[in-house]
This record gives sequence, structure tokens and C-alpha cells, in this order.
Amino acid sequence: MSILQKHTRIVKEAARQLGFSYCGIARAEQLDEDARRLEAWLRQGMHGSMRYMENHFDLRIDPRKLVPGAKSVITLLQNYYPEQKQETGIPKIAKYAYGQDYHDVIRAKLHSFLAQINGSIGEIQGRGFVDSAPVLERTWAVKSGAGWIGKNGNLINKQTGSFYFIATLIVDIALQYDDPLAKDFCGSCRKCIEACPTEAIGNNKVIDGSKCISYFTIELKDALIPEQMKGKFDNWLFGCDVCQDICPWNRFSKSHSEPAFTPIPEILNLGTREWEALSEDAFARIFKGSPIKRAKYKGIKRNLSFINTAE
Repeated sequence: MSILQKHTRIVKEAARQLGFSYCGIARAEQLDEDARRLEAWLRQGMHGSMRYMENHFDLRIDPRKLVPGAKSVITLLQNYYPEQKQETGIPKIAKYAYGQDYHDVIRAKLHSFLAQINGSIGEIQGRGFVDSAPVLERTWAVKSGAGWIGKNGNLINKQTGSFYFIATLIVDIALQYDDPLAKDFCGSCRKCIEACPTEAIGNNKVIDGSKCISYFTIELKDALIPEQMKGKFDNWLFGCDVCQDICPWNRFSKSHSEPAFTPIPEILNLGTREWEALSEDAFARIFKGSPIKRAKYKGIKRNLSFINTAE
């Protein structure tokens, strides 16, 4: 067994032990095609008020600028598909937010992951990221063979669908690199495009983030939701899963086994009246450590008022 094979086996075994659903590896290099695509997307203003997307452009397209001497980009997938579902007819919450904040959960796993491979391989310089830094994680996931980018902009895995968090670890050691899939498997299917309530999904896998329900209910801060969106939210209070729920590949989704993602009971059960009656203190207590706190109490009340007056 070569040193590359040995180190790669150590990396993938560490990922398995930590409960990641997939581990793939790609060569660290500049992403020229993605640079052009991201530049065009930003130029068209599809990021709305998410100005942070404009920052650190050079870091987004070249991992070697994030980790000097970087040779490999490791992609890890963490399943979050829940066994339990919300009651019907209540304000909807995106499935990724049912449990504890994934940033905290996966960041802790990444620290353990890096420590484990350091202990087995030797001194490694690396940085782990989970949706919180200038990293084009979906591109690296595709390059590592994890799946393909669907028409809804999500990474889709042929065996298990798209309900995954993507974590990225950039390291300064060479490893064996996985091959990307030869093609995507969306074919002529347009279900996600046709199902999107706000027509945020365009052609050629271009998503207008400024039209997405998740953008309005989470990212849009201190502003009213545009009147022209009334009647289009389909009772979504925080985030939106329409394009994933409709995707045929998600019939293969399997329930996760991560205790930290166990649903907060109130998310599964609170009806409109209970949400309306919720005090700010109760909100802070119930959703401490939850992704929902990102919208803040004020934002949740705004979203609730919007969907109640629109439906």
C-alpha cells in the first residue's frame, strides 16, 4: 500500500467513525469556471441583500489562498433528513432547522476529524468550513464524487438524495483523489422548477437567491417582505423545502442518526396561534442553539404576520 493510499484510508475511516455519510477528496486548485459563474450571478444581483457574497472573491475560487500549501479538499456530507415530520396545517420550518444548529454540531466534528488524522498521519495544516466561510462547497462536493448539482441548485447524491449539510476540510497533504460523476441525473425533469412558489429556479441551474422563500424568511433583515410575494409562501415560516420535497431523488432519503438533530418538539407541534402567543423570552429559551434564532424573534413575528395575512 502506498503512502497516498494509507493516508486516504485513514482520512475516510475517520470520517466514517465520526458519523459522516460521505467522504470524498479532490485536488486543491483554482476554480476558473466557477469564478466566471459566480461573477455573473453577483453582477445580476441574484444575491439580493446578501452582500457578504461579494466579499473575498479570490478566496472563494482558490482554496490555496485559504490554506497556504493546500493540496487536497476533503468533502464531508452530514445527513439531516428527519424521521419525524411536522403536523399538517401548521407554519412550516425547513427540515435542516428541526434540531440544533448544524454549524456548531459539524464544526465540533471537524475539530475532532482534523485532530484524529493529525494523530494518525502527523502534522497537518488544515482548516474546516461549514457554510460559514468563502468556500464553494458544492463545487468541491461534485469534484469529489459526492453527486451532481440539481436544477434546484442543491447537491444531489444518487443513493440518498439531497438532505445533507456539506462540510469542507482543506489540508496541505496530497491524497488519492476521487472522480466526479460523468454526468448529472436530472435529465429532462423540471419538477423543482415548476413547483417553486416564487419562480426562483431558472434555467441552467441558476437560482435567483433574491426570490427564494428561504432568503425572505431568513436572510432579509430589518425589512418588509415585498407585497408581490403575498400568497406565494405556502405557509413557510422559516426556510423552504419545496424544491427538495418534490425531487424524485429524495425518495431515497434515509433518516439521520445524529442525536443533535433530534427535532425540537415545538417545531413539530406549534400551530399559528401558539406561534402568535409566543413571548420573546420563551422564543429565546426554546430556540437557544437552534438555527431558527438566526431570524430572531422580530423576524419570525414578521414572517408569521406575512403568511397569515397572505393566505
